[in-house]
Amino acid sequence: MPLAVKELMGNYEPFECEGGDPLFSLTVDCGVVPEYTEEYRQEEGMHIICGHDALGNYVIEFENRAKSKGYLICSKDCREGRIIMTSDISTTIFERLLIFMYALATAGSDTLVLHAVVVSCEGKGYIFLGPCRTGKSTHARLWLLHVEGTKLVNDDFPVVRDGVVYGSPWSPITPCYRNVSYPIGGIVSLSQASCNKIHRISGVETYLTLYCRDFVSFLGYPIAEDIAECLHQTKDKLAQTIPMWQLECLPDEAAARLCYETITR
Repeated sequence: MPLAVKELMGNYEPFECEGGDPLFSLTVDCGVVPEYTEEYRQEEGMHIICGHDALGNYVIEFENRAKSKGYLICSKDCREGRIIMTSDISTTIFERLLIFMYALATAGSDTLVLHAVVVSCEGKGYIFLGPCRTGKSTHARLWLLHVEGTKLVNDDFPVVRDGVVYGSPWSPITPCYRNVSYPIGGIVSLSQASCNKIHRISGVETYLTLYCRDFVSFLGYPIAEDIAECLHQTKDKLAQTIPMWQLECLPDEAAARLCYETITR
């Protein structure tokens, strides 16, 4: 692994452990760019180009301003991966490629990497969902300011498994690399509004709330059917077992208190 990559990995130190079987193996180098067939392209912000090579391996390329920044080549069983950096090594690109590898490798283990913000309070974790720029981080900060005992768990990509939410090495908006876990107390879908109001959601609405909020679906990549089915089953289970609310709110103290008082009862 190039020294420059190792220098980007300080946020992984709290999560080091000994023993156990590895989920996947991953190499990082600056090797030859692979040939692949493009199948999908996301063009909002930084371009993400996805496809397969001649052997059926997943290929994900990040591109910015028409210049390639890096690739992930991932085996069909998601157990072996290779990251190729084609430009100056970027923390953002490296993290996105590694998250994608982790999300694919753990899809069959009832695991999701969510695009969300998580706080802990009174021994439970509370997950705030919503599209980009809807105020997830702002609402979490309001809890930190106005709800006693609140702590930030993760501010971008927490991990969920079996009804428990975990801190992760991926929290670029507010650096928060905590190796902690909490039973999920509730999930809140946020939207901006001219006043504060909250209501419980159920049924199909709960599944739709989660539908595009795992990291793989968030990218929109057309993954293999078996992995897609695993992610579907995990989100369906989460929707059926964890209470969820819709919060329409202003970025103010009253919104944080309304949310806290409603979902922690």
